[in-house]
Amino acid sequence: VALRSPHKQTAGCRGQNWRLATQIMHKRSWVWNQFFVLEEYTGEEPLYVGKLHSDMDKGDGKVKYVLSGEGSTSIFTIDENTGDIHATKRLDREEQAYYTLQAQAVDRITNIPVEPRSEFLVKVQDINDNEPKFMDGHYMAGVPEMSALGTMVVQVAATDADDPTYGNSARVVYSIISGQPYFSVEPKTGIIRTALPNMDREVKDQYVLVIQAKDMVGQMGGLSGTTSVTITLTDVNDNPPHFSRKNYQYTVLESLPVASVVARVKAVDADIGPNAEMEYRIMEDGPGLFNITTDEDTQEGVIILQKPLDFETKNSFNVRIEATNRNIDSAFVHLGSFSDTTSVKVTVEDVNESPVFSTQLSRMVVSEDARVGTSIGRVSAHDPDSSNSAIRYSIDRNTDLERFFIVDALSGVISTAKPLDREVNSVHNLTILAMESQDPTKIGKGFVAITVLDINDNAPVFAIEYETLLCENAAPGQVIQTISAVDKDEPPSGHRFYFALPASVASNTNFTLRDNKDNTASIVTKHGGFRRQEQMLYRLPVLIVDSGSPALSSTNTLSVNVCDCDSDGVAQSCGAMPYTLPAGLSTGALVAILGCIITLLGKEGRDNNTSREAATDARDVRENIVRYDDEGGGEEDTEAFDMVALRNLNVIRDPKVRRDVTPDTHTFFPYPMSSSSQPVYKTLPDNVVFREFIWDRLKDADVEPSAPPYDSLQTYAFEGSGSVAESLSSLESLSTDSEQNYDYLSTWGPRFKKLADLYGNNDGKSNGNSVLS
Repeated sequence: VALRSPHKQTAGCRGQNWRLATQIMHKRSWVWNQFFVLEEYTGEEPLYVGKLHSDMDKGDGKVKYVLSGEGSTSIFTIDENTGDIHATKRLDREEQAYYTLQAQAVDRITNIPVEPRSEFLVKVQDINDNEPKFMDGHYMAGVPEMSALGTMVVQVAATDADDPTYGNSARVVYSIISGQPYFSVEPKTGIIRTALPNMDREVKDQYVLVIQAKDMVGQMGGLSGTTSVTITLTDVNDNPPHFSRKNYQYTVLESLPVASVVARVKAVDADIGPNAEMEYRIMEDGPGLFNITTDEDTQEGVIILQKPLDFETKNSFNVRIEATNRNIDSAFVHLGSFSDTTSVKVTVEDVNESPVFSTQLSRMVVSEDARVGTSIGRVSAHDPDSSNSAIRYSIDRNTDLERFFIVDALSGVISTAKPLDREVNSVHNLTILAMESQDPTKIGKGFVAITVLDINDNAPVFAIEYETLLCENAAPGQVIQTISAVDKDEPPSGHRFYFALPASVASNTNFTLRDNKDNTASIVTKHGGFRRQEQMLYRLPVLIVDSGSPALSSTNTLSVNVCDCDSDGVAQSCGAMPYTLPAGLSTGALVAILGCIITLLGKEGRDNNTSREAATDARDVRENIVRYDDEGGGEEDTEAFDMVALRNLNVIRDPKVRRDVTPDTHTFFPYPMSSSSQPVYKTLPDNVVFREFIWDRLKDADVEPSAPPYDSLQTYAFEGSGSVAESLSSLESLSTDSEQNYDYLSTWGPRFKKLADLYGNNDGKSNGNSVLS
C-alpha cells in the first residue's frame, strides 16, 4: 500500500510509516497510519490530505474505495476510483485536534469487501493562530513601602490555546511594557518584583504596570496579549510626628468648670492608619492642673482642666506637650526619634465670682432649752475678686420653713428665733446665702448643720397600753404583768427607769410591784381567790422615774380585769357576769326558785295552746334561756347577749347525736333518779343544775306536738351575717308568685301542724300559689 502526503513537514513520518509498512506487508494487505492536515487552510480548492491504495486494486476499475467515520461526508471526501482524500472545509485544531475515520476497499459490482475495514487518524496540524490571554483580567496587588530591591509583588499568568506539544506556538514569555524602572517581571514565570529600593508611599503610593505575554518564545512573528497590574504601596511607620507650630496660645475664663476642654493641639504624621496614632503627655508646668488625652477620631491632643482656675492666684500657664507615635516599628528606629514637642500658653481671664465661704460645711450645736436669741455660731464668706466687695448673709428659707433661726446680715452670726424641741427635730440643715453688696446677682452658698442637744424634759410612760388579765383562781405571789417604759429623751448613758407604787396604794392588799432593775417591773398578786362578783376591774397606779437630771416621773394606771379561766389559766370570760346571784344563796333556796320556774313554764305552755294569737303575744320562759327577741349579728354579735354558756353546751354534747330527731337520752351527766324519773337537782353542782335544767326543758318541748320543731330551737343562735347557714329569714324563702304547694305538710303529723297551718291551703283548695306575709 502506498501512502502519500503532499506536506513536506511530514516527510519524517512518511519515511517511518513506509518502513513499518514494508515490515508487515507479508501479514496483511493494508497499512494505515496518521494523515496530517494544516488547520486554517484558506485556499479555494479542497485541501489534499493523502492517497489510499490497495494491492488488490489492479487498476482495472473493479475496486472501489469507501470512507466512513467522523466528518466522512461533511469534511472529508475520497475518490472511490483513485483513493485520493481531500478536506473540503477549513479546520480548527483548537475546536477538534483529530478525526477518526474508517477506510475499506470493496468490489465495485458486488460491494463485497476485498480488504478488512481499518481505522486511521487525520490529525489537524497546529499553526500559531492564538495569542496568549490573561484569564484573571486586571491584577491588584500591594507591597510595603521601603521594601528591599527584588521584593516579590505578584505573579501573573497567560495561557495560549495553541498546541503546547508542537513547535513554539504555545511557549509564552513575559515582558514589562510600562512600569519601569520601579518594577520588573521574570520572562518565564511572570513574577513581578520591585526594581528600586526604598520606594516611599508618601511620595507616590500607586503604580499601574502593563505586562505583555508573547508566544513563539518572543520571536518575530509571535502573537501577544497584555494585562494591567495596579500596585499600591502599603504604609509603614517610617515618619515621625511633628507639630506644625512650636507655640500655641489659648485664653480661658477663670470660671471654666472642671473637666472642661481648655485647648486642642495636633501633631501631624505623614503616615496613615495605626502608624499615625498618637499619644500625648504633659511634660512640665501643668501636671495636676491640666490633663491631656487623645481624641481617637481626630488624633488630636485634648487638654482638660482638672482643678479650678483662680485669676487672683495665677493668671497664665505654660504647658509643654509631647506627641509620640503609639505604634513604633523597630525596623525604622534608626531614622530618628518618633516624637515631637510644642509649648501651649494658657491665659486666664478674670470674671466676677460669687462669694466663697471659708468653710463649706459648718457644724454647730445648741441645747433644746436655749432661749430665743441665743447665738449658736458664725459663718464667714469673702469676695474672691480683687474688688473684695462687702458680703451680706441670709438663710435660704426653703431649708428653714418654720424660721427657727436667723442670721445677722453683716456679721454672719446665727441665733435661735424660736424655742427648739429635740424630740421634734434633732438636726437642722440650713443653707446660708452670701451676696455681694455691689452685685447682688453673685450669690454664694454655704451649709450649716445644727445639732440640738437633748435635755431631760420628757417623763417616762408605759411602753405600750397594757391589757392585764387576772384569773379568779390566781395564786398568791403570781406575776400577772411585766411592764416596761419609754422616754422620748435620749440621755448619753442610756435610759434607767425606776418603778414603784405610789404611797397612796403601796399598802393595798391585792397587788405589789417588784422593780426588776433592768428597766422592767413585775406586778405580783398578794393573795388568791379573786372574784368577779366582788370586783371585776382594778386600776393600779404605777410610778415611773427616769435617771435624768433633774429626774422626771409620771404616774401611769394599769387596768387589771378579773376573768374566769380554765384549768390551764386561759381566760374564758372577763368583766361583768351575765347573771349575779345574791351572796350566801343556799342550795335549798336555789331548788325552790327552780320549782317556781317549772310551775310558771307549765302554765305558760298551757296558755300557748289556747290560740294562735295568744302564742304570738305570750313570752315563753324558754325564750329567756335559749333565745333572744332582737335579731342581731348572729355569730359575730358578742354585745347583745352572752352566748358562752349555750355554746359550751353544744361542745359538751355527743357529736354523734342527730339534731333532727328527738334525743333518746334524758341527760348528759349521771345523777341519781327519783321514782318519778325526774332529776334531783340539789345533788348536783350549781353549774350542772342549770345545764340539766335547760336540756330537760328542751326535751319536753321537742316531744310536745304543739311546740315548734326541735331543729328550730338548735339553730336560732347562728342566724345572721357571718353564719355558714347565712340568713334563715322566711321573707327571702318565697316570692309572692311562688307555685310551691305545701299541702303535704298536713300529712307529716302533729309536729308540723303549725307549719301546715301557716303554709297550707286553709280552705282545702289548691290554687298553686302560697303567699307569706
